[in-house]
Amino acid sequence: MDKTSRLETSIIIIGGGATGTGIMRDCALRGIDCILIEKDDLASGTTGRNHGLLHSGARYAVTDNESAKECIHENKILKNIAKHCVEDTQGLFISLPDDDLSFQAQFIQSCQEAGIDAKQLTPKEALLLEPNVNPNLIGAVQVPDGTLDPFRLCAANVLDAKENGARLLTHTHVTSLIRHQDTVLGINCIDVRTNQKIEIFAQEVINAAGIWGQNICEYADLSIKMFPAKGSLLILDYRINNLVINRCRKPSDADILVPGDTISLIGTTSEHIDYDKIDDLHVSAKEVDILLSEGAKLAPIMANTRVLRAYAGVRPLVAVDDDGTGRNISRGIVLLDHGEKDGLNGFTTITGGKLMTSRLMAEMTTDLVAKKLNNTQECTTHCRPLPGSHSASIAAKKTASLAKPVYQSAVYRHGERAQRFLTDNAKDQAVICECEMVTQGEINYAINQLDVHNLVDLRRRTRLGMGPCQGELCTYRAAGLFEECGQVSGNQSSQLLTHFLEERWKGIKPVFWGDALREAEFSYWIYEGLFGASDIPTSNTPTPKTQLEKDQVEESQSKEEQEATL
Repeated sequence: MDKTSRLETSIIIIGGGATGTGIMRDCALRGIDCILIEKDDLASGTTGRNHGLLHSGARYAVTDNESAKECIHENKILKNIAKHCVEDTQGLFISLPDDDLSFQAQFIQSCQEAGIDAKQLTPKEALLLEPNVNPNLIGAVQVPDGTLDPFRLCAANVLDAKENGARLLTHTHVTSLIRHQDTVLGINCIDVRTNQKIEIFAQEVINAAGIWGQNICEYADLSIKMFPAKGSLLILDYRINNLVINRCRKPSDADILVPGDTISLIGTTSEHIDYDKIDDLHVSAKEVDILLSEGAKLAPIMANTRVLRAYAGVRPLVAVDDDGTGRNISRGIVLLDHGEKDGLNGFTTITGGKLMTSRLMAEMTTDLVAKKLNNTQECTTHCRPLPGSHSASIAAKKTASLAKPVYQSAVYRHGERAQRFLTDNAKDQAVICECEMVTQGEINYAINQLDVHNLVDLRRRTRLGMGPCQGELCTYRAAGLFEECGQVSGNQSSQLLTHFLEERWKGIKPVFWGDALREAEFSYWIYEGLFGASDIPTSNTPTPKTQLEKDQVEESQSKEEQEATL
């Protein structure tokens, strides 16, 4: 058995979402040595399972004015420091015939009180801005909403942190806290790919694991009661709106339609689930129906738009009352110094909040631990551009032989860092994913520079497989590049492929009808009938054939039971 590896640092950060990676960056920029631990990949939890809305705060203006103020403050900061992660689309809050139009006046007043620029529009003005909005609207308000790519944000945070001395361990699971009497001294963890056990000692441990933070606290016999509120969303196969469209009413199900890169997203629902279900999320048929019917009220064109996939995330809410949905629980930030609160030194928890306030949450947390370490460096994350967003060189030098859409897509995703792979080399220019215009050079860059270990990680860094074909015609090309880069050997690249297909299948299953059904059957034919995917040996990942056949059997048995009842 391999010996346990031992590491030392000043700060350990548990959780690779927007808050954890933000803390990692903030610590590194203040000269604090830190290591971030993530059990899966960056943004693989709640951070990567939302609608990517750059909130203006307007959604919360009436019900949670403090959160609204935090949102508009961070909105302005992110538009400045994270240009390659943000699209300033603007947003519309629309009132429909069955809405109470008097709510609009209260909404505008609340926005103004929170410092949010809210402009009342006539229905005609709204339709000129967004032709696909419901033409039956009776009122509209324009707000400074936008979109925010959480995957790029986390990757950029980590890139800046690593270039300033921080260390990252992804696919590494925390198994316990190292504790002596009333002080946490570090963590025990294990690399889930190699089973290598690791001890890491530090002066401070930060729990930034979001909804999973309750588990981390339980390692220290501390009780934080999280309220798991599941939210489900649907991805549409092309971009049907250019502005974010919201329903002008108190937050409810399926009242936000968000444009994101080449697609649109409709969400979300909100349903309380048991805590032991947070790693086993399923989108129900009822949720799909709600999202489709309510979404079509925002933009009728959605009724005739193909649904690519469904997915769900869990909001990291802290329970405060008996509300059954979590809609009325504040999205406020919860920062707990367990030395003061529980007499357990060296341990801090940051939770609550949302994607929009992750940078602020990171600043607050780093302020707290920096003070404990006698570090007096001020926070600079609010004014220092992220890698990829340096305005002086945001337009990377164009290579004459590179097709314009490929060049633009690369710069759109990576900003000035795209110049590191936009070369005249013909091999680098080969387009691997036509839907998202991802080249071999970009994939090599992601594997070598952006902590990519498999095709699912690669999807988050480059959008490969996130377009209309859902990886059908590009994944097998990308899988081979891992072997070329020396990341895998033998048939491991084929195992990466089957793992990716299995992950894609989870999102297709809830919308398994019509075009999605035909597409899935075609993909199944390619990878099973042509490539024999189920023959690829794998120790712990079900093949697409195995899972698909299992689901088909279950569906068949269900139909037989119904017929027997009749």
